[in-house]
Order: sequence, then structure tokens, then C-alpha cells
Amino acid sequence: MPLNFRVVTWNVHKCVGGLDRRYDAARISTVLAAQSPDVVLLQEVSQGGRWYQHERQIDVLGDALGMSHRSYAVNVKFGPRRGEYGNAILSRFPITSTDNLDLTVAGKKARSALHAELRVPLPSGGDRTLHAFNLHLGLGERERREQLRMLLACPRLTHIHRNTAIIVAGDFNDVLGNIGKRLLVPAGFHGPRRAPRTFPAWAPLRALDSLFVRGECELQSLTSARSKGSRTASDHVPLVAKLRMQTDGG
Repeated sequence: MPLNFRVVTWNVHKCVGGLDRRYDAARISTVLAAQSPDVVLLQEVSQGGRWYQHERQIDVLGDALGMSHRSYAVNVKFGPRRGEYGNAILSRFPITSTDNLDLTVAGKKARSALHAELRVPLPSGGDRTLHAFNLHLGLGERERREQLRMLLACPRLTHIHRNTAIIVAGDFNDVLGNIGKRLLVPAGFHGPRRAPRTFPAWAPLRALDSLFVRGECELQSLTSARSKGSRTASDHVPLVAKLRMQTDGG
């Protein structure tokens, strides 16, 4: 019997509105809660810094959503005023292991993919493994291609059985909208025919964000969560994926 669940991926822009430039983590959590997600993959999540009220945003958002399973890794450090930021994973499912995979290209800004191994409880008892890779790629086309190649060659991914469920999602900064099709699809992943536009949030023109799956995980739908709240809470709008996991077998 298949198991259905929901995943949200979102560049939250350090919980700062793209238009009003106002810091408000509650706006972000309200938008997320409205989607009833089981797993949340966030980029540009901040901690510390006077600009962000010295808050650790992964905990502020996790507490608001009632998600106790969390993973966070810092990519960029500024200082006492702006703190530091990176990628975060929040989950209703237990996280059994996690690791931050360095995707930084020489001479470019620090970038990474945050990996978490989750155990998804089954209605009939027992659980299944789900791997989530939450990434934030660079601004240059060549840089992004190199970063996806680095991810695909990483032992954390290559050692996963081809049938095991995997999600690769996040901010691809994919201006041309084709990097996933060019590199992830040939590696066995499946994604949307056309990713929804997510940037800029107030009038989306670019499909910078996306989500791909592999193994016993099927992408049922991928939509942008456009609402008054999501248009103002960040400079991206979130993507909401409805996924189905096959539960027969080991």
C-alpha cells in the first residue's frame, strides 16, 4: 500500500520579506503550517546576529511547526550584526543521520547540500528509509553544473541503493530551467516537466527552485504556494510536493 506525504522546499531569505525588508519568522512559519508538510527543506536559514534578534531560526520555525526532528548546517558566516546562515531540514519523521556535503567551487561562495536520512513510519508498522538532499547552488551556470556533478559523485549518494527513496530539492538558482533535466534525470531522477516559477515572490518570473526524486518515491505534483503571505514573507515562494512512497518490500 503506497504512503502519501508532503514536502516543502523554500528559500526563506533569512525570514526577511523581499519587498518590505522586515524580519518576521512568524510569517514564514504561518505559510509553512498552511501546507501541512511532513518534511521541510529550507535554504538561507539564519542564526545569531542583531538583524535577526539573535534567534536560531531552525528552532523558532521547528517549534512553531511542532517538528522536533531537525538538521542544520552553516554555509556563510558574517559577524555579530548579520550572524550566519545555511540550510535546514525539519521533519515529522525521525532523522537517523545527517551530514553537510561541501559543494563549494574554488573561488566561489560557500555552497552545500544538507543530507538527512529519515525513517518514515508505515501505517502497517515498521518504517522505510527516505534520503533528503537539501541544496543551494551557485549563481553561475558552470558553477551549478559542477556542483550537481559533485553531488552525484558523493559517496553519501552513490552508496544508496537505486530503489531507496531519495529527494533532491532546494534553490537550484536555475535561471534557464534545465539543469535538473540535463544532470539529474540521466542519473535516474524524475522531476516536473516544468518547474513552477518561484522568484521573485511578488511576481514570479523564474523557476529557480525545484525537486527531483529517485527510487521508490513518486512525484505526484509540484506546485508553488502562492498566497498573500508567501508573496511577502521571503523573496522566493515555496514549492509544495505531493509524494508517494511504495511500501512493499524491504
